[in-house]
Amino acid sequence: MGIVVLGAVFVDIKGYPSDVYIPGGRNAGRVEQMHGGVSRNIVEDIANVELQPTFIGLVDDTGAGADVVRKLKAHKVNTDYIRVTKDGMGTWLAIFDNGGDVVAAISKRPDLRPILSILEEQGDEIISRADSIAFEIDMDKEIVKKVFALAEKYHKPVYAVVSNMSIAVERRDFFRSTHCFVCNQQEAGILFSEDYDDKTPEEMQRLLAARIRSAQIPRMVVTMGAQGAVYATNDGEEGWCPAKKVDVKDTTGAGDAFFAGVTIGLTYGKTMAEACEIGTRLAASVICTSENVCPRFLPSEFGIDPSGLEREQLSLEL
Repeated sequence: MGIVVLGAVFVDIKGYPSDVYIPGGRNAGRVEQMHGGVSRNIVEDIANVELQPTFIGLVDDTGAGADVVRKLKAHKVNTDYIRVTKDGMGTWLAIFDNGGDVVAAISKRPDLRPILSILEEQGDEIISRADSIAFEIDMDKEIVKKVFALAEKYHKPVYAVVSNMSIAVERRDFFRSTHCFVCNQQEAGILFSEDYDDKTPEEMQRLLAARIRSAQIPRMVVTMGAQGAVYATNDGEEGWCPAKKVDVKDTTGAGDAFFAGVTIGLTYGKTMAEACEIGTRLAASVICTSENVCPRFLPSEFGIDPSGLEREQLSLEL
């Protein structure tokens, strides 16, 4: 079954200026449309490391929805638990500046409630065979509760990411049940009701270690853009992983790829430092292209042997 990913599918519409971007003015350029969504990106990133994950999500009954499923299948994602529904996909419209950063965006979120029925009907067969679970913790509350209930029942680690921290912060108690939570600097500020915008990695590392101890969050990673990422655990481990220096073309999907790398690393036996290094490599490979996901890698490039976890799980079952 591999890593099980739950969440939304989006269609991303991106505008790139051909000259210097003029805010509030007319800008000539190009417009591209591609598959997106935090969880959809994450599951394809994991698949691109040849780890054959499973995706639980929704698509529209349209050509675009069929294309999403077709592409995921081509990348060896298990799509057996994708359901076709009305309003199953969201839309993200974004304008980029010449440095590849988003300067304006608007999104329409899909209705994810049908995911709950998938979990109620088939959750046991899916989660019992999963290596781990990765999902957006700001989904509908009943979905989140069901995921944690199944994870606890089958003793599976849960890795959480967020697409809307304003929603996720209302469920702070859920973070204590995660194996690891990953977010960016701004999102961490919202979670802990502080301003971290001007913090250095050293300062952020110390703050993070103190905050997760008081909040009883087992593990957490905070990405800091060009400054890299800091991490801390409740048992005293902490550190900083510097960013890779690459030419920035489009930052979309870099955070998703980083999260995928951390999830891969921790699922298959790596330390926090090693997992963050995998995430950093995947994120760097996304930033230097206009794609939302990383290119193809082999697990051996990161020192990963997924069959080792399968053997361990089999011995426990026997």
